[in-house]
Amino acid sequence: MELLRPEATVLSLGRRVLSFDREGRPYHYFREGETFKRALDGSLHLRYREGERRRRRLTSEEALGVYREILDLAEAHLQDPKRRKEVLRWTPEALLDPTPYRRAYAWPISILPPDAYLSVVLQATTGCTWNRCAFCSFYQDRPFQKRTLEAFAQHVERVRELLGKGLLLRRGVFLADGNALALGAPLIPLLEVAGKAFPGEPILGFLDLFSGAKKEASWWRRLYGLGLRRVYLGLETGHAPLLALLQKPGHPEEALPLVRALKEAGLSVGVILMVGAGGKAFAEAHFRDSLRLLSRLPLGKEDVVYLSPFHEHPETPYAALGLEPLPQLEEALQAWAQAVRRLGLRASRYEIREFLY
Repeated sequence: MELLRPEATVLSLGRRVLSFDREGRPYHYFREGETFKRALDGSLHLRYREGERRRRRLTSEEALGVYREILDLAEAHLQDPKRRKEVLRWTPEALLDPTPYRRAYAWPISILPPDAYLSVVLQATTGCTWNRCAFCSFYQDRPFQKRTLEAFAQHVERVRELLGKGLLLRRGVFLADGNALALGAPLIPLLEVAGKAFPGEPILGFLDLFSGAKKEASWWRRLYGLGLRRVYLGLETGHAPLLALLQKPGHPEEALPLVRALKEAGLSVGVILMVGAGGKAFAEAHFRDSLRLLSRLPLGKEDVVYLSPFHEHPETPYAALGLEPLPQLEEALQAWAQAVRRLGLRASRYEIREFLY
């Protein structure tokens, strides 16, 4: 059965389901318990269960084989002439080719919040203004750099060219990289360009405590007027000694005036906490102080507390600390979620290993 949606083409073939964007590119393929997801750079990623959920990036040869299978199924079962033309103009080699992606993006998109996976990502900056957090490996491959207005406008056009009619599948605009909202005044013309390119789309972005605490509500109201709608705040923990151990700038208490200013400006807030950070040694204090801080933040029904299971990266300064990992992380996540909901707040899992752009 084929489902011809304005934003996508879906083929449902019993135990196989294939989804294509309106450029004809496959972005999701379910095959008897296995899920394949194509990233915009052409890479293909497999999700499956072997006791627990597993994930891996396919080799080029494996990806080409799956792309051939997808196109063969489309040729055999897709009936609508227009959608057939969209899909069958592709070859496996063209689907794998990263060149169009690299024309649009100077650096990979390292991470997004889970509700922004289908956003259009615009790199107002590359890298992170701080880039010294002990646990983070996302931006170690690139320097921090702000795009000039001219370079940003060119980047926006290249992103539009890359996505083409695939834009119909996208919702919102995410201003990247790690801390683009910390730019201050140079951010204004970049937001104006983004707003003109994607009129009416909500703009989203990451923010850290240290940078955000320096801005008044009037600043955030100005950004709201330019389309900013949600700010994702990497709080990580409400326990000050753990935040210092993580080498993250700022103090947890700075979240209070910052969130208050964001809410006064009409923005929704995503507060990110890392469950398991600090391991067994910090577990009790991390939980206690984080919940205590959350209870004092002026969060509403439109805001979300994102609970991210902490995964130690072996090449970070954090790994060198030798902290004993938190046992039974899944049980801890459930306890955190229950505690957050008892505060009357929305809780959502933020699994960074599931990210794909």
